[in-house]
Amino acid sequence: MFRRLVTGLAVAGLSCAVIAAPAAADDRPPTPQNDPFYTAPSPLPDVRAGDVLKTRKVDLYVDILRLFPTPIRADQVLYRSTSATGTANAVSGTVITPLTAWTGPGKRPVVAYAMGTQGLGDQCAPSYQLRTGTEVEVAFIVQAIGKGWAVALTDYEGLGTPGTHTYATAKSEGRALLDVARAATRLPVANLDPAAPVGVFGYSQGGQAAAAAAEQAAAYAPDLHVVGTATGGVPADLNLVAKSNEGGVFGLVAAAAAGLATAYPDVPLDNVLTTQGKALFAKLKQACVAEIGTTALGGHLNDYTTVPDVIQDPRWQQRIHENLLGNVKPSAPIYLYQGTADELIPYAGAVALKSRYCAAGATLEWHAIPLGGHVSTVSIWGTNALNWLGDRFQSRPAMTSC
Repeated sequence: MFRRLVTGLAVAGLSCAVIAAPAAADDRPPTPQNDPFYTAPSPLPDVRAGDVLKTRKVDLYVDILRLFPTPIRADQVLYRSTSATGTANAVSGTVITPLTAWTGPGKRPVVAYAMGTQGLGDQCAPSYQLRTGTEVEVAFIVQAIGKGWAVALTDYEGLGTPGTHTYATAKSEGRALLDVARAATRLPVANLDPAAPVGVFGYSQGGQAAAAAAEQAAAYAPDLHVVGTATGGVPADLNLVAKSNEGGVFGLVAAAAAGLATAYPDVPLDNVLTTQGKALFAKLKQACVAEIGTTALGGHLNDYTTVPDVIQDPRWQQRIHENLLGNVKPSAPIYLYQGTADELIPYAGAVALKSRYCAAGATLEWHAIPLGGHVSTVSIWGTNALNWLGDRFQSRPAMTSC
């Protein structure tokens, strides 16, 4: 079952997408590992979070372009962001802007779009896959563009850019997402207003990033006019998610451990891996989601470490707790949805997240999708979440389920 899940629909990512045939190898741009655009200036300039360090106009793969209902401009950006521990860093992303005039009320909206799990290898970066026809998560991007909205997509820290992707680290993901929205509004060729309404959207890893952005927006990016966040399949409690996937899709657990250990060098991992564990983690750091999902199926972290239950170490638990979502009231309304039969993200975790948000005083609309699996839920409900953002762009009042 797990193998069919991850190979058939690329795990968290998604599924409802329209998949274009990939570009021929000879027509592809160089991978991020071989593309100097993804390497930041050294030393990193002393600029604001969200400022653009590099930019270039790019062509998205022609088969994907045919899906867009309106003419678009696409620009890759390398922008300044902030790590989970507060260090300035550089993150890559893509800004897609309709070339048609905006005819809606106010300023053209911006969707800060957080992709679902892509992988850890730099070749998995959405900004690269959008140019090669290998990015499977395009359906909602197409819908947003069709509504006349601009879309700002982050690659996340360390995905595309040098270093290991800090996968599953909510704090850095949320900041990277907020900063790509800032970068979009500061990119002159995009012609977006810094005061434009920003809607945050994501599912699975993207749902984690979106919820983290919602929680951090007021303190970290008060200059952004965030009007709402639509998020689903959220791995809000990493302890719960790890426990659920031990003995199942273990590659995702190991990838998350690699990402968190990269974000927080104080947690023990590399120094407690067995020889087999070192080989496994080296492989995962170069892999995209389908390979990660089918690697070490049925495994357990104890199979690959010299120390049992290493993530129960107080250092691990401190960092995991720092990335627990739901204890901070988002400054704007939030839309949360979850399948009751999700194979990867326990439904109980979403119910607990809802309860924490309600206790914090959030304006939250909640939807439990009966018998919804991880992929089928976003396929069924993602458009509703996107339309909910449209209501926020129209300044319609948000409902609450609290």
